[in-house]
Amino acid sequence: MTTRRAFLAAGTSALALLAAPARAAMPRFLSSEPFGPDTVRDMARALSVKDFMLRPSVPEPWMNLTYDEYRKIWFDTQKAVWAEEDLPFEMDLFHPGLYFPRAVEVDVVSAGQANRLAFDFDLFTGTEDAPQLPVDETMGYSGLRLRHQFPGEMKHREFAVFQGASYFRAIGAAHAYGLSARGLALRTGDPEGEEFPDFIRFWVEEPVPGDDRMVVHALLDSPSVTGAYRFEVTPGEACEMRVEASLFPRVDLDHVGIAPLTSMFLYDQTNRHRFKDFRPAIHDNDGLLIWNGAGEMLWRPLANPVSLQVSSFVDDSPRGFGLMQRARRLSDFADLEAHYHERPGLWIEPEGDWGPGVVRLVEIPSDKEIYDNIVAYWRPREPLRPGREHRFAYRMTWGDEDGGAAPPRRDDVSRVLDTHMGLNFNKDAWLAAIDFAEHPALDVPERFGALEGLTIRINSARAETSEGIIQRNPETGGARLAFTFDPGDYDAVELRAQIFRDGAAVSEVWLYRWTRS
Repeated sequence: MTTRRAFLAAGTSALALLAAPARAAMPRFLSSEPFGPDTVRDMARALSVKDFMLRPSVPEPWMNLTYDEYRKIWFDTQKAVWAEEDLPFEMDLFHPGLYFPRAVEVDVVSAGQANRLAFDFDLFTGTEDAPQLPVDETMGYSGLRLRHQFPGEMKHREFAVFQGASYFRAIGAAHAYGLSARGLALRTGDPEGEEFPDFIRFWVEEPVPGDDRMVVHALLDSPSVTGAYRFEVTPGEACEMRVEASLFPRVDLDHVGIAPLTSMFLYDQTNRHRFKDFRPAIHDNDGLLIWNGAGEMLWRPLANPVSLQVSSFVDDSPRGFGLMQRARRLSDFADLEAHYHERPGLWIEPEGDWGPGVVRLVEIPSDKEIYDNIVAYWRPREPLRPGREHRFAYRMTWGDEDGGAAPPRRDDVSRVLDTHMGLNFNKDAWLAAIDFAEHPALDVPERFGALEGLTIRINSARAETSEGIIQRNPETGGARLAFTFDPGDYDAVELRAQIFRDGAAVSEVWLYRWTRS
């Protein structure tokens, strides 16, 4: 599990956003060199035929910072890159230490030149009791933050952060930070352990007046693979990214995760009984959504299992997948500080034919909301071989499923809104109640009955299930499907349910893994 709350705290300092409007010069350049469209790919290719070398650590006092000490130092946004320019974008820099023991290089690209930024401690400010720390030639930044002047606003507000291994995260204009993404995942959930590649260098293209997006390039390195990444990042109601990745394996990559997503799910009403907390739910995202190559929309509610569980959804040329947050009311969480109802979902839309593989979901047991315990990614069926370039392109939408910036999806089927799970009235079987969103194709009358044309399909390889009934939920305006199932002596059973009208699907496919706890 990844300890991620420190990442969020370090990246979203309220003090930084309240800085005075004074301006200062851009950080000084250490060096300059030509930069073109193929520069990073050529570097990744050349690096892949060399032995992997771990980058040096920053001075030990930086690595020994406590969490509280780390937070006493923050970037002074008065000194942001492009702060003196009349541009809709600015860039902040993060200092290393604590969770970030190795520095990354950051370059500003302008007029075909990559200008490497020097580490400058004067770019940072802090509290009066902030620790005194040494600076030497190993020093550098740990990442970067992009800020945008949204229409109608006076100040630049952050929308994307790149920091730590190959992690990055973004938000739409009305969202709060939640889940993260990574450049690449290797051997997630394998018994021999996971490998975490690093973005070791960034190149950020200098914007010009009128630009509505930022372009960031990144060089990835690890013992098993190198890579070149290009991110085209567009802030707005949803933050949209177009990603181009070129991978150069050093070894056979037989378990690689493309477009990996990392999130947190502690509990909701399905496992509420395990947690003694006043809040009805705690999660950044509540389900995995897949639009598979066969055209089905699959919804798999997330779980916090009592033991590690891995699910693989076999597919060929997926149309999209992502971790969504469908609980959107404050009352769903009753949390006035964390604002879980404002956390974004993240939708991945492949470009080109990704071929056969699986969407893989890894759910890790967790007892605290400070840990990321959910991982989802695309795993190609065939290994990625060394000695050649493997290219992947995809679009990312950081937002929610409503409004004008919703990610692409089938609009002819009703979405799953919620899943309720518990024993039936007689306590001799389990009952599942699935709420679907109001939808013209799944119109259910006020009174039960007169459901001509609707067919329910419920399947389970292990559990005995009832036929199920459909009723209208007066609160949501949509349909509720309820059925019972008996898992017998099994500790885990898979369930599948969907509603059809005259043979055509009118709901998403609901998938669920029930586990004994």
